[in-house]
Amino acid sequence: MFLFKGSARTIKAKKNILISFIVKGASIGIGLLFVPLLLNYLDAERYGIWLTLSSVIGWFSFFDVGLGNGLRNRLAEAFATNNKELAKKLVSTTYAVMGILLSILIIIFIGINFLLDWCKILNTQVISKSELSLIALIVFIFFVLRLFFRLIGSILLADQRPALNNSLGPISNLLALIVMYIFLKTTDGSLIIMATALSISPVVVYVLANVFFFKGNYKYLAPSFKYVEFNKSKDLLSLGFKFFFFQISAIIFFSSTNFLIAQFSDQESVAAYNVAYKYLFVVNMIYAIVLSPFWSAVTDAYAKSDFSWLKKTIQKLNLLSVGMVILLSVLLSISPYVYSFWVGDKISIPFSLSIAITLYLIVQVLIAPFSSYINGIGKLKLGIYVAIIKVVLFFPLALLLGDKFGSIGVVTAMMLIQLPSLIIEPMQVKMLINGKAKGIWNK
Repeated sequence: MFLFKGSARTIKAKKNILISFIVKGASIGIGLLFVPLLLNYLDAERYGIWLTLSSVIGWFSFFDVGLGNGLRNRLAEAFATNNKELAKKLVSTTYAVMGILLSILIIIFIGINFLLDWCKILNTQVISKSELSLIALIVFIFFVLRLFFRLIGSILLADQRPALNNSLGPISNLLALIVMYIFLKTTDGSLIIMATALSISPVVVYVLANVFFFKGNYKYLAPSFKYVEFNKSKDLLSLGFKFFFFQISAIIFFSSTNFLIAQFSDQESVAAYNVAYKYLFVVNMIYAIVLSPFWSAVTDAYAKSDFSWLKKTIQKLNLLSVGMVILLSVLLSISPYVYSFWVGDKISIPFSLSIAITLYLIVQVLIAPFSSYINGIGKLKLGIYVAIIKVVLFFPLALLLGDKFGSIGVVTAMMLIQLPSLIIEPMQVKMLINGKAKGIWNK
């Protein structure tokens, strides 16, 4: 049977992929239900405000300074050598450092929030400044709490159990969907109610997940003050800071898009972009399911010098990338009919916008396997320099193209800024798995 062929590492990856497909299928279904539900609860402009606000708040996710990914790699190495004491120290130290950083962040935000004019930031006048300020505070606090409790996901990923980690998001969304359906039937449309419901739901799920796993399979890893060693935080932060630059890049390319579109167009254009992106991104979500077990599997294989497995696997993943590109093209061709069925005439989505999003997602699909390898191996220095250059170039390019072409220009800027990685990342992976990487290619 296909599921049980290959090395133990490959079989484990296949099982996680299969379960993750089931989980992600449920997630996609819930996500598709969310859009018409929220549009029925709010109008298109208020829905656009929510999307833009949540994106702006999402910028603060970089304040975990890459600790989650740093923990994932170092913990995977500890698991590979069966060093349980080191694993517990890594978990305890990461939770302690993250708790300190995020507590400081909450205090600072509370202090400056009343000074911010969210009406100007979000380019809207339909909601009062005081109401938007309260909404921003609610969303921010629960967003930070989610960052902290989401560390349990790094442990699951390090243990090559991405299916379990991937299930937490859909459970959160299902809880939020149920709550929002109740509010739809019992209250008038309120952005405060919606923002609170959608912000609290994932925190509740992640808190319960921490309790469940630290009382169960990972009891030996449960954070303890006795095992906090801040000298280990230096290594975690060193690796984490490398991932931090990639997180900044991702935040700029993803979270700032809604904000930029709102500045060059309007909130209805933000809603149109998000509906189109949510639909087409289904392919990338599917591919992410396939790739999710390979990050930590690559860490394990590289630590054990299993280069044969690394070479065979990257070849298979590249073939799969071609299949994903074909699937994206099919979804693009039928997109007008899907939009009509899905959201009706509530939002108008230009086909040219769908084309721009598809081209961007194709580039992401082709890069994805190589990014997964580089992250798993942990040779990130070259990627840091590339990320810095992308950050420097993205905003001028987005401002130039956005001013001329609106939302399509912003999305095109996102695509163009990623093109160099289509050359650099495959070159680095080839050098690493052939033992020929030197200098910055091997750092």
